Amino acid sequence: MPPPTTDVSGLPHPELVAAIPRLRRYARVLTGDANRADDLVQDTLARAWEKRRLWRSGSDLRAWLFTIMHNVYVNQLALARRDAANVSIDADPSDASWQLPVRGEQVDRVELIELAEQIGRLSADQREVLLLAAVEELRYDEIASMLGIPIGTVMSRLSRARGRLRSLIAEPSPALRVIK
Repeated sequence: MPPPTTDVSGLPHPELVAAIPRLRRYARVLTGDANRADDLVQDTLARAWEKRRLWRSGSDLRAWLFTIMHNVYVNQLALARRDAANVSIDADPSDASWQLPVRGEQVDRVELIELAEQIGRLSADQREVLLLAAVEELRYDEIASMLGIPIGTVMSRLSRARGRLRSLIAEPSPALRVIK
């Protein structure tokens, strides 16, 4: 198999382009908002371009990009926490921009939204490992390398996330009220 073509930067162009949909999907899961996800992907690709000399030819480009995205997202969260101390008392506390819109009479979509809400109730560590394993289909060693944690921790977080998600899904929904 011929080596992938590279641009002048040394990054394999076809692999980079092929990774963008997966980056967008993971960013959407992390942020819960399409616009913020696109911004995160843009920031990730910009950071990858700035640090392109650090990428080692022959290594997994996708894992490297996911690591960059993880770090950019963590940095953005830390910045948001610092900025939260400076929020106006007039700010809207019910900002639900992370919630997915619901379209009427589509049971599958409602179930998917409910699942996304339950995943949102998991701790950030558990949610991240679950999504990398289930959505992005990364192996445990890839997740461990990307997050900088031992494989055993990945397995433990994934097991706890799956168990917690099972219990959250099994909880009965609150009773509906009849409005006259």
